[in-house]
Amino acid sequence: MRTHLTLITIDLSFHAASAGVAAAALEKHGVSVSEWRVPHERAFELLASGQGDLLCSAWLPGSHGTYLAPIEHEVEKLTVLYTPYALWGVPDYVPQEAVSTLADLRKTEVAARMVKIIQGINPGAGISRFSLEIMARYGLEQAGYTFRHGSLDDCVAAFEQAVARRDWTVVPLWQPQFLHWSHRIRELADPEGLLRGRDEATLLIRKDALARLPQAAAAELRGLRLGNQALTYLDHLVARQGLDPLAAASRLPA
Repeated sequence: MRTHLTLITIDLSFHAASAGVAAAALEKHGVSVSEWRVPHERAFELLASGQGDLLCSAWLPGSHGTYLAPIEHEVEKLTVLYTPYALWGVPDYVPQEAVSTLADLRKTEVAARMVKIIQGINPGAGISRFSLEIMARYGLEQAGYTFRHGSLDDCVAAFEQAVARRDWTVVPLWQPQFLHWSHRIRELADPEGLLRGRDEATLLIRKDALARLPQAAAAELRGLRLGNQALTYLDHLVARQGLDPLAAASRLPA
């Protein structure tokens, strides 16, 4: 009987891109895959309940460690696919001598020029939680800024519209992400580590699901390594070129 696994994918394009690589690897070994794309918190709930078998992927320890902690004993960390990190960035035409650190956003002359709405994504994402800490730590509301939750499309549109106008703007983002493929975004220094530094994007599998997986398929998953640049490219193919994640996976060099 053919093995079947349910893959849980956090519902953002770069997670879908990496999940496509995992699904392709499984299907190569005769494992059928169905997929659920859900928000961050729901993904870990499904993994905990056993309704899902794999999760692509947990950013550990910073972004998703608190979600994983209650069920860590029930899962195995198969591989680190890439090493993501959260950032606040500005378009590269914003002079570095004017804005180089998060604290610089409070400067009177900088705040006067910046777009005051900082458009983020959904509240469950690590970058969203960290951004609220940045807002509080640097007193950015008092300087006139507002952080707004929304969809990834909201975040991307706000950034690209500002760039089209050559406005000074700050975007709460991460690496890898498709905007880096087409835009030069300069990261602002985070001396206090509020953005938590680098995580490891880890493919998780429930131990009971791993026991059902053919050894060759498990070995294939354990050997997967993408890296940030490759995933930025995959994310661009999925989010901007409209490729199915499985089709995008086939574009990677062998």
